[in-house]
Order: sequence, then C-alpha cells, then structure tokens
Amino acid sequence: MAFQGKKLINDPNDVVTEFIEGLVETYPGLQYLDGFPEVKVVLRADISGSTHDKVAVISGGGSGHEPAQAGFVGEGMLTAAICGDVFASPPADSILAGIRAVTGPMGCLLIVTNYTGDRLNFGLAAEQAKSEGYKVEMVIVGDDCALPPPRGIAGRRGLAGTVLVHKVAGAAAASGLSLSAVAAEAKRASEFIGTMGVALSVCTLPGQVTSDRLGPGKMELGLGVHGEPGAAVADLQPVDVIVSHVLKQILSLETNYVPITRGSRVVLLINGLGGTPVMELMIAAGKVVPMLQLEHGLAVERVYTGSFMTSLDMAGFSITVMKANEEILNRLDAPTRAPCWPVGVVGNRPPAKIPVPLPLSLSTKSDETLSRPEQLSS
Repeated sequence: MAFQGKKLINDPNDVVTEFIEGLVETYPGLQYLDGFPEVKVVLRADISGSTHDKVAVISGGGSGHEPAQAGFVGEGMLTAAICGDVFASPPADSILAGIRAVTGPMGCLLIVTNYTGDRLNFGLAAEQAKSEGYKVEMVIVGDDCALPPPRGIAGRRGLAGTVLVHKVAGAAAASGLSLSAVAAEAKRASEFIGTMGVALSVCTLPGQVTSDRLGPGKMELGLGVHGEPGAAVADLQPVDVIVSHVLKQILSLETNYVPITRGSRVVLLINGLGGTPVMELMIAAGKVVPMLQLEHGLAVERVYTGSFMTSLDMAGFSITVMKANEEILNRLDAPTRAPCWPVGVVGNRPPAKIPVPLPLSLSTKSDETLSRPEQLSS
C-alpha cells in the first residue's frame, strides 16, 4: 500500500534551492550565480569567465542525484553545475547563464547525460552561446547496460559512469589542453564505460507518496536513476549472485556495450543510490573485485566506492566498469578540490591485499625475557 513519504525538508518546492544554500555554506570553494534561486548554477568561487584561462567544464541535469553534479564542482573537475528541479532538466536560460559565467577564450565543454530534456536544453544553450561568440563543445554520456539492443529512440541512459567522465575532462582541462583535446578525451572516456543498477526500493519524491511497485522480498534490475522501471523484477538474492549477474550483463560480448576483453585494465565504481549503507556498498566492492580478476580476467586498477549519483532515497547500487589506460589513470589520479571526489583512491593498487602479520604484544616479549629459567640465564 502506498504511503506519504517522510522527508526532513521545509516546502517540497524549495528543496533544490535549500540544498544549494547548504552546499555553498559547507564548501568555501563553491558559490552560486547571482539570479538565484531562479537560476540555479553552482560554480567555482575562484572563477570568472572574463579571466578564466583554461577550458571550462560544465555539467548538470535534474536534482535528486546528489552529490552529482554540484558536488563535483572544483578545481580539477567541473567548473560549474546547472541544477534543474528534482528529476527535471534545467532550463536553457540557466545553462546559458552558467556558460557565460565561467567560459573564457579557451571555450567550454558541456558534459550531458543522455536524456531527451537534457540533450534538448543543453543543445539550445550551446547554440545560443555559439551565436554570442563562445566556443562550445558537447559530449553526451550514455553508459547504461541494462537493456539489450535495439536501444530505443533515446539510446542508453546516462548513469553514474558520467562522474568518471567529469574527472577525466576536468583533469584534462586543468592541464591546459585545448577545447577540442578536452572534448576528445571526454568522448573517448565515455565510450569506455558500462553501468548497471539494482534497487530494493523505488525513490520517494519530496511531497509525494512512496511507490509500492516493488513488493516485499523483490529487487529490480536495471532501473533508471529517476525510478524508471528496469529490465526485470526478481526475488532478492545474495549480493554474490546479484553482482555476478550485473557484471556479466555489462561485460557481455553479445551486446558489446564496452570494449573490455580478458586482459583489459579497468576501473571500478560502486555507486550507492541514496538509501544504501556504506557497509553494503563495501560488501559489494569486496565481491566484485575478485570476480573481475578471476572470472573475467581483468586487471582492476582503481576502486571507487560510495554515493556518487543517487536517486534520492533509493535503496540499491549500481556497478560501473571502465576500460582504463595510463592516460585515463593519470587523469583520475590528478589532484582536484571537488568536495565529493574520493581523494584517497590514487596510485597503483596491489593485485591482492595480503593481511598485515599480527604483532606480538610488548608484554609477551618482556615476559619471555623475564621468565627464562635460571639455569639457562648463566
């Protein structure tokens, strides 16, 4: 039976505005654009379009996916994020305002998740900006591996793998590359990524009732980050079974979603959907890594586990596998001040973690010396 969702909010219509206010109060390096709250643009506080001498990297979309996208604004990652209402594409006017605010002579790259509204509004804003003399490129990310081809009119949805594209593009821009070079790296990265999610609950929009689409003991495979129905509803299984199924779907040679074959180097991202405890995400990560290594013959170079692109309060997670090379690893390891990027995952990881030997206690060592029999002490 459906029931009214419980939220710690004020007016449901103000949740995005009040989220942004809290975000910029928390992180000194972030600011919002004048014209707020009608224009909901989060940008680097140290950037002005008139003086910015690097390529600007801008993303955005509907809110409700926090920390994406605004939590990834910062030096070395996004220059600005345009926030729509909950699960609604930001209007073209807001996107255009963001482009004007942070774009200098080097131009700007728009990274857009593959949804009709986002493509339309970012595309309109890009054309208007070009007519005003700005250099603008756009890269569309569609990393969803839930549905087999044919993939429909809209194609593959943009999911959590988009955050890895933000990082690659942001690092490329920070290194001083041209707009065409930054766009080329972002596009290449987007073609290396596959993502699929599993959920135990459907999310609740602020002020709305909670859906009872998923009954007790059920899970949904391959649903979208806006709560769209997935590929299948099934009985809840142990996480070993779930992640094995998801990995086979992402890495399937039949659908050929990602150019990953045995021997490839990969990056793994385990993404919580908003209502999943860290314990459960880490359990999933601990199972996925050996499966990728032993069953799929892949070299796992980096593991990012946490909540990157959520769906409000949805219980569940998505798995993203990205083909990696030295250039991509360097971009992922490059420093960033984006507040929600996991800074602790840098450098090569060992192929296997060997436990540290148990140390002997100091008292044990002392007792051994003190308790030697007298006849052995002379």
